[in-house]
Amino acid sequence: MTADSDVGTSKRTNQDSVLVKHAATDIGEVVMAIICDGMGGLSKGELASATVIRAFSEWFHRELPFELKELDMQIVASKWCLLLKTLNARILEYSASTNGESMGTTFSGILLVGEKYLIVHVGDSRVYYISTSLVQLTTDQTFVAREVARGTMTLEQAKTDRRRNMLLQCVGASKVVDPQVILGTTERGAYMLCSDGFRHEISEREIYESLNPINLINKSAMHSNTEYLIELVKKRGERDNISVVLVKAE
Repeated sequence: MTADSDVGTSKRTNQDSVLVKHAATDIGEVVMAIICDGMGGLSKGELASATVIRAFSEWFHRELPFELKELDMQIVASKWCLLLKTLNARILEYSASTNGESMGTTFSGILLVGEKYLIVHVGDSRVYYISTSLVQLTTDQTFVAREVARGTMTLEQAKTDRRRNMLLQCVGASKVVDPQVILGTTERGAYMLCSDGFRHEISEREIYESLNPINLINKSAMHSNTEYLIELVKKRGERDNISVVLVKAE
């Protein structure tokens, strides 16, 4: 498992926040990985993403041990969604109590326990599964993704549309947060989480060529291949923060 985050070429602060946790338990290995891409003026986006990361870190240490006694991933999913809705209300309240400047964050998180996994997702960070191909598991909650799904916009148009970063919801800036939940069986390969800054300037083929599980022979290889892609993204002019987490499943 590796995690890398880069401020990018133009921003003063990195508003992405990344969390990775690993534990050995009686029912097998547990891995939790989360990427939050914050947005808002000055350090507001950083505050929003860090607030969410801190809450889930506390959940891992305080609540997960109890959940593992009689594990039900559907119940864990419901609790994650409730926590995100609570955080959404808390950040909204904080924004209103200060100068009213809105701030928010995306959320893409995966919990792997033994042979099961849970993904909870809000916004346009992504979770992929990499095996014989690169498969996007999460659905972007953006204006352009919705229009592509409706058939009113092509994928090529969506890539260059000026509204491509317009989120339909995010934690801390939406009246209602309705997370996407995915439950599945862990397969051999790799699971990748990334903020949108990682994927705009490179193709899915380039991602797959570097992060194909065959090339991820150890932690050092995972890190160097990820770093190569981050530098490639920066050379091509990406201005956003760039974050990526890789979890290899044997």
